[in-house]
Amino acid sequence: MNAKVTKKLIKNPPSPHWKDQSDEHDYPAAVNYLSLLADPDLARKTVESFKNSPISRFLAKDLLRASRLPLLPPDNAHVKADLKKVKKGSLLSPVFLVRGDLSADRPLVIADGYHRICGSYYLDENAEVLCNLVDLTQ
Repeated sequence: MNAKVTKKLIKNPPSPHWKDQSDEHDYPAAVNYLSLLADPDLARKTVESFKNSPISRFLAKDLLRASRLPLLPPDNAHVKADLKKVKKGSLLSPVFLVRGDLSADRPLVIADGYHRICGSYYLDENAEVLCNLVDLTQ
């Protein structure tokens, strides 16, 4: 996607652009993803803990750095769709995060919402992203 189109997508985003609560379909998506990294029972317990965790705010750029994931391009289908939603005034669902462990060299895990973080970064790299952050449930 060229820079002109990207600027058109992100011009004058509403602020804030986050919902107060996660969408119901985000929970099974997080379980599916975490089941690739951990035992399915541990994945389910961890995702269940998102429901009782408070909303936190972190900068988009810091979330990408802590997760060690690259910034998705603005023409990625999911990022592009999220940028269009924000431009139309729709609010994005908070993202689900599992805290990393610096002493174990384990990065932050984005259980759901990677594309929303990237979209938010394109709106403003210093944008606050609403998150549910939990520790890995044992």
